Amino acid sequence: MSQVHQQLQSALSSFVDPLIGRDLMSAGVLRRTEIAGKRALIDLELGFPAQRHEQALRTALAAHVQQATGLDAQVTVRWKVSAHAVQSNLQPLAQIRNIIAIASGKGGVGKSTVAVNFALALQAAGARVGLLDADIYGPSQPRMLGSSARPSSPDGKIMNPVVAHGLQAMSIGFLVDDTQPTIWRGPMVTSALMQLLTETRWQDLDYLIIDMPPGTGDIALTLSQRIPLSGAVVVTTPQDIALLDARKGLEMFKKVNVSVLGVVENMSVFCCPNCGHQTAVFGTGGGDRLAQDTGVEVLGRLPLDARIRELADSGNPTVAAEPDSDAAKLYGEIALRAVARLAHGAVEAFPSIEMSDD
Repeated sequence: MSQVHQQLQSALSSFVDPLIGRDLMSAGVLRRTEIAGKRALIDLELGFPAQRHEQALRTALAAHVQQATGLDAQVTVRWKVSAHAVQSNLQPLAQIRNIIAIASGKGGVGKSTVAVNFALALQAAGARVGLLDADIYGPSQPRMLGSSARPSSPDGKIMNPVVAHGLQAMSIGFLVDDTQPTIWRGPMVTSALMQLLTETRWQDLDYLIIDMPPGTGDIALTLSQRIPLSGAVVVTTPQDIALLDARKGLEMFKKVNVSVLGVVENMSVFCCPNCGHQTAVFGTGGGDRLAQDTGVEVLGRLPLDARIRELADSGNPTVAAEPDSDAAKLYGEIALRAVARLAHGAVEAFPSIEMSDD
């Protein structure tokens, strides 16, 4: 192998994409590299939606290769979402490549707001996305999606999802009067949720995002055992009480063999709408401590911002209403980092890489 080939391989082995979190060689995303005169031709295939990331990746990798080797790099980026492993005793569902649970150890940490913006961020990146509201007692996604539509059913058995902001969505809130309480015992709730999941005509989804019931009680545990999950994301606030419960959520998924893709630290700082001053109302460093103790990554930190709440309450979540805002960009980074870890967090076998001189 020539010296320039060795330099190129070394450069590719040392380039770490911020979303993937590992170098391109070990992530298994390289499909072809070729040296043609003074140019390096590099083809990448990512396993997550990269519509909003590919330009930054091309630019950063080309600059890295040029600095390391002196070669001008022509980088091609493609992406394809594949189905990933679920619990060993379960089978993936038809028309859904991956199901990701958004969970929390306790209520009140902003899990549902994170879930809807997470789903919208994946859609904005180019993926086909669905959202299942699994909180039977307190369904909030119909309000957050700004829809009161009732699902249609062509045969009286299978329901079509409600489409809102481009997402395919289903919730018990679309089927019942939202002013009436749902007074059901655990087995009835679990049965109803499984029906919502399996009797909805989901259409060719890359990801179905499930807004899980809060806590680690019977319903959340049963769903985690019966739904074929590709991974889970746990939402917490920085305060110690929330972190204790978040750790329980992490342990629950561990016990049922579901990979935790990371932790989202919500309400990390309060942003004053008048002066812009930031205050850590719920403390600092909580997500980092949890990550250090459990070995799970912090995917990102979101502010306690009145604007996020106002938009969700109005039925126009941040990512849909203000896609260029700082908050929307944070949601986008969190969502893409999670699915990039799902796609490239562990690679069993690397593809062969063709290297040749032209």
